[in-house]
Amino acid sequence: MTNILVGTTSWTEKTLLDSKRFYPSNATTSAVRLRYYATQFRIVEVDSSYYGLPAERNSLLWAERTPEGFVFEVKAFRLFTQHQTPLPALPKDILEALGTPKRKNLYYTDLPNEAREELWRRFRLSLEPLRKVGKLGVVLFQFPPWFVYKPSGLEYIAHCAEMLTGDQVAVEFRHRSWLNEKHVDEVLAFEREHNLAHVVVDEPQGFVSSIPAVWEATSQSVAVVRLHGRNRETWAKKGLSTAAERFRYLYPQDELWELAPPIKSLAKKARMVHVLFNNCYGDYAQRNALDLRQLM
Repeated sequence: MTNILVGTTSWTEKTLLDSKRFYPSNATTSAVRLRYYATQFRIVEVDSSYYGLPAERNSLLWAERTPEGFVFEVKAFRLFTQHQTPLPALPKDILEALGTPKRKNLYYTDLPNEAREELWRRFRLSLEPLRKVGKLGVVLFQFPPWFVYKPSGLEYIAHCAEMLTGDQVAVEFRHRSWLNEKHVDEVLAFEREHNLAHVVVDEPQGFVSSIPAVWEATSQSVAVVRLHGRNRETWAKKGLSTAAERFRYLYPQDELWELAPPIKSLAKKARMVHVLFNNCYGDYAQRNALDLRQLM
């Protein structure tokens, strides 16, 4: 178990805080919550970096508030992952340089090269405090369901990896075309060639956005497993009140038992295995993470 880190995809998710089931009653600030979280787990995923460029000061505070050996997985900024990006998510000075866009959302291709390069530069800089003390895990690129398999898509992923040269990039797909029988071998070979960590997912099956669990390690450094729960009713449902509703699923013990052996098998193929529970409704993720760690 020394090379298998188990944690969750958030430590401040609203339904977790509202549940009042994980943190002690005196954990009323972000700083205290992170310090407490770090007494229970050795890894956590930063979700806020998807919604806006992280601040370098935040990374510095995260590094200071966690013990040696703690690891932060960081989600890539949404613009970099081909998601639509609301104008307020972009830095004000970059917006001003763009003029006044007529659309409410922008995509990566809407920006000139100079603006893209500056955003990459700021993103890299924001992670330096974590990188400097060895607490930066993978930078997770979670691509949207409309990012379908194409040779140009492979080229774009390689571009992202190049922009983060020196960091460990992990890739999670959300369209089944990437890992279907026709393309899976090519995609895994591509990930190995570029030292990209393939993200193994556990999630409801039978949807266009459903990706099968392919238990392969494509980087010798790290393998990544993200557990989204198996709630078929909410997986593709629109109009949910919160994002957490989509992942409202508590893994029973028998399903955790099923997951333990393939996770252990990854530990023989990569130096580290990062397991993140994303069934982030209430304290479900924390409960399952503790249970799985005990089982293994």
